[in-house]
Amino acid sequence: EHFARLNAWGFNVIRLVVTWEAIEHAGPGEYDREYLGYLAEICRIAGQFGLYVFIDFHQDVWSRMSGGDGAPCWTFEAAGIDYRNISASGAALIMQHAFDFTDPNPAQKSYPPMCWSSNYRYPACAIMFTLFFGGMTFTPKFTVGGSNIQDYLQNRYLGALRATAEAVSGCGNVIGFDPMNEPSRGWIGLPFSTRITENRDGIQPLPGLAFSPLDALMAARGIPVHVPRLGISLMRGKLVVKETAGVNAGRVPLWLPGTRDPFEEAGAWSPGAGGAPPRCNDNFFRSVNGKPVDFTRGHLAPFLARAGRTVRNVNPDWLVFIEKDAADTMLDPSLPHGLPEHSVNASHWYDGVTLMFKRFFPVNFDVASKKIAIGARGIQNMYRRQIGAIAAASKNAGMPCLIGEFGIPFDMHGRRAYRKYRRGIRADRIWKRLVTALDLMYNALDNTLASSTQWNYSAGNCNDPRIGDRWNQEDLSVFSRDQQDDPDDVNSGGRALAGFVRPYARRVQGKVISMRFIRKTGTFTLEFIADLSIKAPTEIFIPDIQYPAGFLVDAPGMKAGPAHDPQVMLFEAEREGWMKIIISPKLE
Repeated sequence: EHFARLNAWGFNVIRLVVTWEAIEHAGPGEYDREYLGYLAEICRIAGQFGLYVFIDFHQDVWSRMSGGDGAPCWTFEAAGIDYRNISASGAALIMQHAFDFTDPNPAQKSYPPMCWSSNYRYPACAIMFTLFFGGMTFTPKFTVGGSNIQDYLQNRYLGALRATAEAVSGCGNVIGFDPMNEPSRGWIGLPFSTRITENRDGIQPLPGLAFSPLDALMAARGIPVHVPRLGISLMRGKLVVKETAGVNAGRVPLWLPGTRDPFEEAGAWSPGAGGAPPRCNDNFFRSVNGKPVDFTRGHLAPFLARAGRTVRNVNPDWLVFIEKDAADTMLDPSLPHGLPEHSVNASHWYDGVTLMFKRFFPVNFDVASKKIAIGARGIQNMYRRQIGAIAAASKNAGMPCLIGEFGIPFDMHGRRAYRKYRRGIRADRIWKRLVTALDLMYNALDNTLASSTQWNYSAGNCNDPRIGDRWNQEDLSVFSRDQQDDPDDVNSGGRALAGFVRPYARRVQGKVISMRFIRKTGTFTLEFIADLSIKAPTEIFIPDIQYPAGFLVDAPGMKAGPAHDPQVMLFEAEREGWMKIIISPKLE
C-alpha cells in the first residue's frame, strides 16, 4: 500500500531508516536476524514498485534512553553510565519523564516543541559521542574488554552495519548506505568551561540548556549546577539567554557505582576540595599535543572511511551517503578529504524558523547570512542560496549532492488544516500555506539540480498532537491515516500534495542545464545537452495532480511517447546538442 502510494506520487528513492538498537538490542554481537530478514523483505518489495533504497543508520541524540533513538541501552553501561539515572540526574530531557500524558494540553512548558535536539549538549548524549569519536584521543586509558572505549563502540557499530549490509546484499535496488544520521561532535573542539551561548569559533549554540562540558560533568558526578537556558528571539534573529535553570538538585550520580568519570581520570578536570571551585583544562577538547582539534577532519572523516570500507566490502558498487554534524553544515558545508570512494553528500537542510515555530511566516531569517528574507521571492532566494552552498561544496569535493532531509511540519499554525479537515472541508485551500512552503523548497532544489529525500513518510502518523510521527511530537509526514477517507484512492491520506507531487526529470539523455516548474501556470521546462551515445531516453514524471485535464508537450528534435507508468513520458533525442522540453496543462 505505502510503496504504491509513494510510486504514484513520483518518488523513486527511499531513505530507509533503521537503528543500531533494532539490530543489536539483545547485547554486543547478538544480532536480531528476524528483524534483518524483515528489513530485506521491505527492500525487496520496494523494488517491485520501482523504488531504489539506501539504508540510513539513524540516530538522534544517541539513544532512546537519552531522548532520541539509535544506540542500544547496553552502550551506556559499557561507558559506565547508569541509564536508569539519566533523567533524574538531568543528563537528558526525555519525553517519557518530562511530558504529562494525563494533561489534555499537548503544548507543555516542560517539553516544548523540537526540544529533543537540545540533548546534544546535555551530559548523556555528549559523553557518549565524545567517547565514540574521541575516546582514543581524550580518554586513552579507558578500556572495555581490552579495547579503548572508542574502538569498542565503533567496532560494535560497524559490526551491526556489516550485518545489515549482508542482509540486504541480495536486493538489487539497494544503492548504498548512510552510515550515521546527523553525527555529533559531542564536546570535541569545545572549550571546557565556556558555555556556548552564541556562535563561537564556528560552533553553533543550541536551544535549551547551554551546558559547558564542565557543567555537564559536574552534574553527572552529582554536583548541582545552574545553567543558562537559550531560546529563539525573532526580534534579534538568534538564540538568547531566557533564564537560568538548576540541574541535578537531587545530587543523583549518572555514573554507575564503582565507575569514575573517564574525563576526570584523564586530567581534564577535578572538583574543588572543601568548597573550592572546580579546576579544569579549558583547552582539553580543543588542543592535543599543541595542535588544534578538528572534529570533522580528525575524528568524523576516519570513521566514515571505516564505515565506507565496511559496506563496500559487502558490495563494492554501493554508494556511501555522507553527513556532517548538522549544526556545522549550515555555516560550513565544505567536506573533508579522506571520504570513501563513491560518496554522496547527503547533508540535511531545513528552514529553521518554520521548523522551530511550526509557522510559515512571510518574513524569515537567514542564519547563514544573518539577513532578513521578505516575501515569497526573498524566502525562495534564501532557500536557493543555502541549498546552493551545499551543492557547491559537493561539486568542490567531486561528488553528487542529495539533500538527505528537508521538509515542513504539517501541524503548523496551530493545526489549522487538521481542524478544517475534521469539519469536512476537503478543498486544497486548507493546505495553502504548506503548499507554498513546499513549492519554494522544491523550486530551490530544481534550481540547484540537487537530488533529495523529503522527511518523512510515517505509515503510522495521526493528527493527535501528542503523537504525530510517533517521534517527540514532530509531525512532518506527507501521509496520515487521519486524512485517509477512501483507502481505494491512492492519494487519500496525502497532505499538501500540490506542494511536492510535481513534474521532474528522472533520467536525462545527456547533461542537464536547467529544470523549472512554475506551479501557478503549470509549466515545466527541462533544458539539456543531448548525448546520442546514451542509448536510453529522457524520462519525465508528469503527475495527474498537477495536470488533471491532461497536458501538452513541446519537444522539438525529440520523439515522445508514453512509458509503462501512465504518469511518465519518454523522450528520445534525434540529434545531439541543446534540447528543450516544455510541458504545459491542457485547459479544461
